[in-house]
Amino acid sequence: MAYTKPDTAFLREFGQRVRKLRKAAKWTQEELAERSGLHHTYIGSIERGERNLALLNIRKVANAFGRTLSKFLGDL
Repeated sequence: MAYTKPDTAFLREFGQRVRKLRKAAKWTQEELAERSGLHHTYIGSIERGERNLALLNIRKVANAFGRTLSKFLGDL
């Protein structure tokens, strides 16, 4: 499925937020993967904006950072 430019930009912005939070926590992608229950290659593709995550996986990532969905998604 091809995404529109706004969709692609949103996925990149989301991925950048995940990367920023991960680096602030001083975690590797592998550490975030372990904490979230997701595979490390999946984390990498999220950070590159290549994945359109399911809501349940967004919750897993937010929980790994100890955040609620609303706080995690913030002003996206």
